[in-house]
Amino acid sequence: MNKKQPELLAPAGSFESLQAAINAGADSIYFGVEQLNMRTRSAGAFSIGDIKAISVACKANNIRAYITLNTVMYEHDMQLLKSILREVKDQGIDAVIASDFAVIEYCNQSNIPLHISTQANVSNIEAVQFFSRFADVIVLARELTLKQVEYICREIKRKEIKGPSGKLVKIELFVHGALCMAISGKCYLSLHAQNASANRGACVQNCRRSYTVTDTESGEELLVDNEYIMSPKDLCTIDILDQVIASGVDVLKIEGRTKGADYVQVVTRCYREAIQAIEEGIFTNEKIDAWKTEMSKVYNRGFWEGYYLGRTLGEWTPRPGSAATEKKVYIGKGTKYYPRIGVGEFVIESGNLKAGDTLMITGPKCGMVKEQVNELVVNGKRKQEAKKGDLITFPFATKVTQHDKLYKVVSPDA
Repeated sequence: MNKKQPELLAPAGSFESLQAAINAGADSIYFGVEQLNMRTRSAGAFSIGDIKAISVACKANNIRAYITLNTVMYEHDMQLLKSILREVKDQGIDAVIASDFAVIEYCNQSNIPLHISTQANVSNIEAVQFFSRFADVIVLARELTLKQVEYICREIKRKEIKGPSGKLVKIELFVHGALCMAISGKCYLSLHAQNASANRGACVQNCRRSYTVTDTESGEELLVDNEYIMSPKDLCTIDILDQVIASGVDVLKIEGRTKGADYVQVVTRCYREAIQAIEEGIFTNEKIDAWKTEMSKVYNRGFWEGYYLGRTLGEWTPRPGSAATEKKVYIGKGTKYYPRIGVGEFVIESGNLKAGDTLMITGPKCGMVKEQVNELVVNGKRKQEAKKGDLITFPFATKVTQHDKLYKVVSPDA
């Protein structure tokens, strides 16, 4: 009998991204709330009050929801931590992702399923065996090779290492998204430079900036191939996804809770299609090239396969910011929906729009939709162009609300 397909785990930093993950075929999503997750500064985190809505949406779509409580916890965090865990328990969130032993202890006391975060830097079978007392799923360190991953997965079966559920421990592996120069994200550069701890979710990303290295004796500047030598390219394993799955991992994790719904939907869909292609025996170079072309359109810093194939040195991004081949430019928001005729209305708040332009709509109900508009209806009349202040209407399958954002998709140089 063939091994069951691995679980595809997508990031959700907003309700738009949550719906995008659902649209793209994710098996599960992970999210953070308040300040006790590793994306506090860079993402508009959900609140405790959002946990119920997230749970309802996931259960309605038959996908699992995991909450990240993966920062280092201080004493003054305990009250908030307990409040979050009570709501997690009440709303039936499927598991907590954590590495701090206070969170681990409270989850075990409350019988809340636990996943060990990559921040625990689990890199060997002994560590897996230790954490199996508390957790059913363990996210491995991102610096391992596939041979090391395969050994761990094989030893779990050989030694029959089981978690609290009584089932064999599952192994989760990052397959796509941003990487940090530090081991499993344990960076102190931001703390030293600006007293903003990355391990408390407050990273200011000093590593993504350009620096000049100067020899203090000679005054000579060090130029390293014009690369941002502390800023790795994004992890992308779609080229080697068949090897990743063959290693025996159970969960494939996509990074990106700070990314938009377009990133979540495109990347998740590409990996969903790749998983299916591998199972059906139609995983080809042509398909891989097509998936990478699609993923290059959304936010990325360039791609490499990480250390999984035994690389001794990382690949560094040659430029700051995104290397995406497409750019979305905000032009307006939703104003009204006409359900009887299935038409959405949007107001242009910035720039202009012409017939033939490609639009992107993101929202909590639609996730992300991208389509070319060949015919514009502007203020009730057919026109070739819409400008600031105009109302435009076009057929749209999902109810439009004021939370929906309208973008124009352009080339990155536009």
